[in-house]
Amino acid sequence: MNGIFISLEGPDGAGKTTVLEAVLPMLKKLSPEIVATREPGGVRVAEEIRQVILNPENTDIDAKTELLLFAAARRLHLQVKVLPALKAGKLVIADRFIDSSVAYQGFGRDLGLAPVEWLNEFATDGLKPDLTLYLDIDTDAALERIRKNRANDMDRLDMERAEMHHKVRQGYLEVVKSEPERFVTIDASQPLDAVIADTFAAITDRFFK
Repeated sequence: MNGIFISLEGPDGAGKTTVLEAVLPMLKKLSPEIVATREPGGVRVAEEIRQVILNPENTDIDAKTELLLFAAARRLHLQVKVLPALKAGKLVIADRFIDSSVAYQGFGRDLGLAPVEWLNEFATDGLKPDLTLYLDIDTDAALERIRKNRANDMDRLDMERAEMHHKVRQGYLEVVKSEPERFVTIDASQPLDAVIADTFAAITDRFFK
C-alpha cells in the first residue's frame, strides 16, 4: 500500500471532530487525494452499528458486546473504505481507530489489554496508522465541555460516570507511552486555533516536508 494512514484520538470532549474539520481544507491544499472518515462508522453498515452502540436507550449492551460491535464496525470500515483508499495511494485520516478500543474498552470498561489487542489484530489484520495524533485534555475539563456543548445531544458513552472517563484518559496515556514513534501528543486544552495549528504542523512535519 502506498497511501498514508493517520488517526486522531482522544477522550470525548477533546475536540477531535472540530479539529479535523478545520485541518482538512488546509491539508487538501497540499494533497487533494485525502479521504476523511470516522469510527465507528465511515460506511453505511458501520454507521448503523454506530447508532446501536451510542443510543442511550441501549442500556443492555455490556462491555464485551460493546467491544465486539466496535470490532465489527471497524472491519467493515477497513474493508470497504480505508484499504481501497490506501491501495490507491490516498491519504486517509480517521476520527478514531484501534486505540479507542484499547482506551475505552480495555481501560474504561476494565476488559484488559489482551482481548482488545487480539480483537483489534483480528479485525484489522494488524494494520496500524502511520501517525496517530492524540489530543490530550484533563478529564474534568473534557466533561465540562461535553456538558456545555452537547447537553441535549449526549450519547451512551458521554453519559458514563466520570470514573470511566478518567480510566479512558489513563488508557490513552499508557498507549502513547508504549508507542512513542507512532504518536504525537497535542495539548487540547489550548485555544482551538492553537490546537488546529499544532495538529496541522504535526502532519506536515511528518509527511510534507
